[in-house]
Order: sequence, then C-alpha cells, then structure tokens
Amino acid sequence: MVQSLWDSSKASSLQGGLEELVYRSNLIGTDRRVCNWGGGNTSSKTVVKDFRGRDVEVMFVKGSGSDLATMKAGNFTGLRMEDIRPLFERDEMPDEDMVAYLANCMIDAKHPRASIETLLHAFLPFKHVDHTHPDAIISLCCADNGREVAREIYGDRFVWVPYVRPGFTLSKMIAQGVLDNPKAELVLMEKHGLVTWGETSEACYAKTIEIINEAEAYIEARVNHEKLFGGEKHAALPAEVRRSIAAAVMPTIRGAVSDAKKMILTFDDEADVLQFVGGHDSPKLSQVGAACPDHLVHTKVVPLFVDWKPSEEDVEGLKAKLKESIAAYKEEYKAYFERNKHEGDVMFEAAPRVILIPGVGMINTGKSWSMSKVSGALYHRAIAVMRGATALGQFVSLSENESYNVEYWPLELYKLSLAPAEVEFSRKVAFITGGAGGIGSETARRLVSEGAHVVLADLNLEGAQKVADEINEAYGGNRAIAVKMDVTKEEEVAAAYKETSLTYGGVDIIVNNAGLATSSPFDETSLKEWNLNINVLGTGYFLVAREAFKLMKEQAIGGNMVFIGSKNSVYAGKNASAYSSAKALEAHLARCIAAEGGEFGIRVNTVLPDAILQGSAIWNSSWRNERAAAYGIEPDQLEEYYRKRTTLLVNIYPRDIAEGIAFFASSKADKTTGCMLTIDGGVPAAFTR
Repeated sequence: MVQSLWDSSKASSLQGGLEELVYRSNLIGTDRRVCNWGGGNTSSKTVVKDFRGRDVEVMFVKGSGSDLATMKAGNFTGLRMEDIRPLFERDEMPDEDMVAYLANCMIDAKHPRASIETLLHAFLPFKHVDHTHPDAIISLCCADNGREVAREIYGDRFVWVPYVRPGFTLSKMIAQGVLDNPKAELVLMEKHGLVTWGETSEACYAKTIEIINEAEAYIEARVNHEKLFGGEKHAALPAEVRRSIAAAVMPTIRGAVSDAKKMILTFDDEADVLQFVGGHDSPKLSQVGAACPDHLVHTKVVPLFVDWKPSEEDVEGLKAKLKESIAAYKEEYKAYFERNKHEGDVMFEAAPRVILIPGVGMINTGKSWSMSKVSGALYHRAIAVMRGATALGQFVSLSENESYNVEYWPLELYKLSLAPAEVEFSRKVAFITGGAGGIGSETARRLVSEGAHVVLADLNLEGAQKVADEINEAYGGNRAIAVKMDVTKEEEVAAAYKETSLTYGGVDIIVNNAGLATSSPFDETSLKEWNLNINVLGTGYFLVAREAFKLMKEQAIGGNMVFIGSKNSVYAGKNASAYSSAKALEAHLARCIAAEGGEFGIRVNTVLPDAILQGSAIWNSSWRNERAAAYGIEPDQLEEYYRKRTTLLVNIYPRDIAEGIAFFASSKADKTTGCMLTIDGGVPAAFTR
C-alpha cells in the first residue's frame, strides 16, 4: 500500500500557498508508484497582490518539463483565473491557441510555460487539484473492463472519461463530468491516470493516497502470483551469470543502437523485471503498447523483447540474436513513423529504449546514464501496470496512431527542448587510468565538463573514488565511477572493462595515463627496476589498449585512444634509461595500434608532457629527489629549473595536458591518428623530428 508521507509538523511551518504546493508536489513525486518521472501535475488556487497592489485570484500550476519530486517554487507558473475561466464557454480550442492564450494569463513572464494540462486544473472548481499516474489506477484504466471494476471499487464517486489526448477538449470533458456528478471524488482517465482534489493541500494529498489504496487493495486481492504474466517460462539465471552475460552483450547492443547517435546503456535485473521477462505471456503482452502516454517519449511504444532461451553457454548466440532483433526493430519503427507522420515531423532515433532478455533482465538506452535510467524506471511502472491490469482483465493500450500523436506531439516535444544542449563529449564514455592522479583527475573533470561519462581506474581506489564523488556532486547522474585496477594484471584490466560495460554499455575514449618513474645511472639500474618500468609503462599500456581495442571492435562505432607519454619518449633522459625506454615503447605502441585501428575507426595519439609536478604521485615520490640529484640541484629547486629550461619559460600543469587530451579525443582531431603532441613548454632536445 502507498503510505502517506505528510508531516504535519513540517507542513505547519510552511507559509501556505505556493510553499504548501511545493511540499505536496515533492511528496507525490517521491513515490514513483504514485507519479511517473516527469509526469503528473499539481495546482493550487490562491489570492496574491498584483503589480498594482490589487488582490488577484491566481492558480499556481506545475511548469512544463519539471519533475514533481524535485520541483521548487520557481518551477511553478502563476496564472490569473479571471482570464482563464471564460475559456470554459468555448466549444474547442487548438493546442497552439491554448498555449498562446495561457502565456497572456501569466502573472510573471519569467515563469516557465504552464503545464499541458493547465486547463484541467483551472476548470475544476476546487482550490487544490492533483493529477497523477499511480500504478494501481493506471492498471484499472488500462484494463479492458476497467470501468466496470471502478464501479465495484468506487460506486458512484467517480467520473470516467474516455481516452483523449491532453488539452482543451479533455479538460472540459473532465470538468463537465464532475459538474454532472455532485458525488464525484475522483476522475479516472482511460489509459492515462487520476485526478483528485481537496479544499486544503493536506486534504488533497490525503484523498490522492486514499483513492490509490482503494484500487491497490482491490487489485492485490485478485493477483495470482503463480500465474502472473502467464506463469514462469524461463527462470532467472544466477546473479553473477546474468551480470556477466549483460557485460558481454552490452557493447554489441551499444554498437547496434548507436548508428544515428551514440547511446549510454544501463542494466537492470530487479526482481519484477526478471519475473516479467521470464513470463509465458510477456513476449506478447509487452507488445500491446505503452502503459501511459507519459512513458512514450522515453520508452517508445513498445520495447524490444528478445526471443532467446537463457543459457550461460550461448552468449554468442545472444549477440547474434540482438543484432538481428535491433535491426528489425529499427525497420519497424521507421515504418511506424512513415504510417503516422505529419508534415514537418522529424523522426527520433529508431533504436529501442528498452530491451528485455529472458533470464538476464532489462537493458535501457538513452543519451546519458540518467536518461537511460529514466527509461528503465518508467518500464518498471509499465510492468506494475501490466501486472495489475491482467489481474483484473486484459491489458489494453493506446492505438498506434494515438501513441504516435503523443510521441510526436509538439507540446510533448517542447519538454525535451528544455534539456541542456549536447556538447562535444555528450553520449561518450572515457576510461582513464591513473584516474586519481593530477593528469588523470584533471582530464576527467575536463571531459565531464563537456558531457562525458568517465571511469577512473587506479590502484588508489580511495583517491579515484574521491574524484568520482566530486564529479558526481557537481554534475549528478552517475557521471563518474571509480574502479580499482592494476594495469599489469590482465584479469584486473578485463574486470575493469567489464564493469565499464555493465555501467555504461561500452567505451569511446581511453586515456592510457597510469604511471611511475625511477631514476638511476644505467650501470646501477637493476633488473627489478627495469622490469617495473616496462611492466607498468609498457605491458600495462599494452593490456589497457588491447582490451579497449577488442571492446571498440565489438561496438563497431569507432574509438579513440590517447597515450600519455613523456618528453623522455623522444629524449634520452640522463639516469633514466628504464623510464625513457618504457616511454619510447609507449609512443611506438600507440603508432602500431593506430596503423591497425584505422579500418575500424579507432584513432590513437600520444601526448608528450614534461615535468608535471602538481598533483603527481610520481613527483611526490623518490623520483623528485632522484631527478634533482641528476641535475645537481635541491628538490625544491626543480620547478624553477624546469621552467627555465623551456623556450617559453613556463611551467606545465595537469590542466594543460588535459587540454591536449581533450583535443585528441574531440571531433576537432577526427582526421588525426598516429600523432605525437608535445606539451612541455618547448624543450628543444625533445622537439619531434
């Protein structure tokens, strides 16, 4: 049952009006069983002083493109009721005219555009109104016998309105239905949702919860758990097995869905998902249509349900099935668009947003991790609705044309236009070794600032996690994760990429940056010291790049590698034969990979820095003392020594290297591979030639 979250002590401290509306809206949005992400709307009618000091009746209503769970006062729009009420006398009003008219009713031009369903709230003669999409109510409204069942639950306390796309006509139908039924306490919107009201904000919220729970109690009494979704056809594979399969196939999926625009993927194997994908009836049930109009933009009309028998031994078979099924899905989506399009419509990406795999779970796609998770969250709600609707009768949905007219509805597309513009590294995943260090962390910040999702791989997990936490605090949406990885251990490198695939679906950019350095005269260089440098800077870079190369080939959408070499890659450093040799190895390895990667669209370039003392674990180790000794100076004199030996007389900082990496990783360098870029202030001995 849905629990009331109303806290009287907290509510009593609010200043009424808009503050109470914000509080009520946040409570409603907090429980996704009550209202979908981004969906639903709330309102409150009150009296405020206008710019001339007059008392004016105003309705505050949710602004378009907001989410109830996180709304603040600034996300609501205030409209003058004396301007809106006369609209009820009209017989019809096109969407464009309605939007233009409501813009003139706003008390403040800086407020957001009013909700699509503003008139629904305005036409009802109640001070407080909630419009929500509760699982239990939509189950009822998406059952073929829903109206009859509603009579059993609510008697004569409800108004039923047939499906009509939101706007003037639906708003007037709802208001007229309530006027015609003095006993009405709620409105049930076929294939859509619920409307409730109250004389106080608390009473309105309480009524919403009460009505939902009446429906939920009725449905739960009729659920046959053993026969849900036709009973179990395929059992869920063990947790580690399904996660391993998901990690293996997600790069294949990512490549297949990223032909138009790259997608970020997420994996979901919650219990309700596993039960649904394993059901006898689920392949057919999933294709009936969306459970709610609000789902369509984020889930498309139907998911892709993969016809595959769960087997740990058939991962390659699943990959083949996925490629075939995704291609077929895209062709059908294009046909759907052609059958229903209006003049001027531009087709979205045809790839599925929801992919269901028996025994494994659900994989979602989106332009970011956050939006991919939204698609998944909405499909959880769809599963809950199908569960409830089939307990009552047969699950029904919008017709194909009704679905299209919501998905490509200009007022729905307006919400999408409010999202921040995409930037250089939007939709891309970067894997950075040495992510906790100066260059690694600065590179992560630089790429994320232009839209990237990043994986910070480092032996120092605590340090990498600190950087990831800082990035997520600033940018949200799981934009960064930290993984513990020793670049010299093949199994740890493979495991890190597996975690990357499971989290984001694959990888687009790798920054081979893990490092160390030692210094000693050549005749005093031990085999241990030599092997240490070669293992980390040679073998480590090889393993990281090789696994990325495999993954990029699997995705088949190109890729980008940036190696962090050194001035010593091209300059014979005194007392640094092991380090310099390993750094030279890196630079040539990068060129070799570039030569092989071209046909797959994989670019590989190298940045050659020098003397990055800030934020560097290397320069805070014995290397600082060793290099100072090699030059016959004190350790604290190194920074000035390095500055003076550059032709530009500058010091080099991690952010300088991050800029070089960002250039090579960006579209500006799309036609550059096998290149070396020196960022060292100009050390003549290291000029490439």
